Amino acid sequence: MSAERIISPQTMEAVRRSGAVPGSKYLLEVEDVRKEFPGVVALDNVQLKLKRGTVHALMGENGAGKSTLMKILAGIYTPDSGSFKLRGVDIRLKNPLDALQNGIAMIHQELNLMAPMTVSENIWIGREPLGRFGIVDHAEMNRRTDALFERLGIEIDPEIKVGKLSVANRQMVEIAKAVSFDSDVLIMDEPTSALTEREVNHLFRIIRSLREEGKGIIYITHKMNELFEIADEFSVFRDGKYVATCNSSEVTREDIIRMMVGREITQMFPKEPAQIGDVVLSVKGLTLTGVFRDVSFDLRAGEILGFAGLVGSGRSNVAETIFGVTPASSGTIELFGKQLTVSSPSVAMAHGMAFLTEDRKETGCFLLLDIQENAQMAVLQKRYVQLGFVQQEKLRKAATDMANRLRVRTPDMREPIINLSGGNQQKVLICRWLMTNPKILILDEPTRGIDVGAKAEIHRLISQLAGQGVAIIMISSEMPEVLGMSDRIVVLHEGRVTGILDRAEADQVKIMELASR
Repeated sequence: MSAERIISPQTMEAVRRSGAVPGSKYLLEVEDVRKEFPGVVALDNVQLKLKRGTVHALMGENGAGKSTLMKILAGIYTPDSGSFKLRGVDIRLKNPLDALQNGIAMIHQELNLMAPMTVSENIWIGREPLGRFGIVDHAEMNRRTDALFERLGIEIDPEIKVGKLSVANRQMVEIAKAVSFDSDVLIMDEPTSALTEREVNHLFRIIRSLREEGKGIIYITHKMNELFEIADEFSVFRDGKYVATCNSSEVTREDIIRMMVGREITQMFPKEPAQIGDVVLSVKGLTLTGVFRDVSFDLRAGEILGFAGLVGSGRSNVAETIFGVTPASSGTIELFGKQLTVSSPSVAMAHGMAFLTEDRKETGCFLLLDIQENAQMAVLQKRYVQLGFVQQEKLRKAATDMANRLRVRTPDMREPIINLSGGNQQKVLICRWLMTNPKILILDEPTRGIDVGAKAEIHRLISQLAGQGVAIIMISSEMPEVLGMSDRIVVLHEGRVTGILDRAEADQVKIMELASR
């Protein structure tokens, strides 16, 4: 790093205007980058080369080092060694503002907008246009936001508070904010995780227009179909090491998986036959006023009951009501043949239910606590307390064994969960609920943000649990997951059940027809 030539933002702006340094083939070049954290080598002399006017996908399992490298490029982390060139000029990034001034912007997987502020205020924070006497000119700021949104085809009121927006619209605001810096390099980390198919198509139109403007886009995703639709090239990392870079048109899905995991994954949805038993959960006429109405279904022991539907269909709301997060307005819930008023999650847990929520950051992880503390949250009042004392060693072993079973990548169980990748955080939450030995397990987007190798492991685990008689409700926005894992599928549209399909009769067309009625 000491040999790098450090340039000022003014010099970089001159380089940006004049074009690349003569002879430089790449917009961005990363060479021999290494980064260590206590007990972990996150990056081991990796490389990445981004061409102007291309979309370059970065692939790898959770813990492969993708996010670490992106945070280095965004100025959040400082590398231990390595070189960086932008337009052929050596750069060193000291902080996020430095990265933005040098033409690198990142759209994080976990959104970082400020809910109490308006859309315009979020986009132009720190760059607000000023009027007389140095006062922020809100009218000019809203005009600039309108012009930016018109360019990107986004229909959001600049003056609305961000806290009132859907997750999908917040994602669009994040994208617009990054574009507003007119950066040469845009890093997108799982940008479609909360978007509908229509919104994904809109995002891809934005990406293609930016590519035509000569921008370089680094695109991180676990969704293979996105890779082949939008990416020109991709690079694969594995266990903190660089594996390969290929043109997207020259490889198959299986090639990518093999490079990512270092092994063959012959079955992404290892659904094993399970003995379907008696009804353990019966929901009749369940209604939450203004959210969903008259929802009815039965769930049997050993059954995986998939829930499908478009964003806003009410899938997660039904799950939350069954678990007592938001008690129902009317209707009945029967557990093991007995009617029960599920007035709170503690009541649900006392009767053998567990619930993995959709949003791990907001409603799952205790980000300031370590892995063991997060994993043990649901069991401290049950099997691991004796005579008022927590059986620490027994609890530690149980949490460690479960973490090893799910391949949570961490130096030790005392690592703060905030330091883990999103996928590994998700695995810890699954550990938490499996430690309760549930009879009924509700999984809301169980593999969101999890890499392809870990997905297969989670699917295998779900199948094994069903084989052991656990009744499972699985909510997923990924159609192949719903079709591949479910014994039956409940389809919702605008808060009501529009159909229940058996595994043998279900296909994507039928589900989409029911989901859009």
